[in-house]
Amino acid sequence: MISDFSESLRLCVKKAFNLIRSSTMKKIQILGTGCAKCQKLADHTKQAADTLGIDYEMEKVTDINQIMGFGVMSTPGLVVDGQVMVAGKVPNPADIEKMLG
Repeated sequence: MISDFSESLRLCVKKAFNLIRSSTMKKIQILGTGCAKCQKLADHTKQAADTLGIDYEMEKVTDINQIMGFGVMSTPGLVVDGQVMVAGKVPNPADIEKMLG
């Protein structure tokens, strides 16, 4: 009986931890066709996110129709949790840290 309770408690804590983690994980999208500036933005963004120590998932969006769906007409673009933060330029890592923070 105690072991059943312990197992139930362990599963409950695990679910709670996963829920908290998924709600704080940022979804970062790099919009661009894969050019040098797009790669530089991806590198700067990874550096900024790693410096902040945040949990994130990074996705590169290369399909022009998806990029235009964000309203971005000039690449590269940076989208964080569905919000366009930058379009048409490559900010330095410190500026990206501010956007992610």
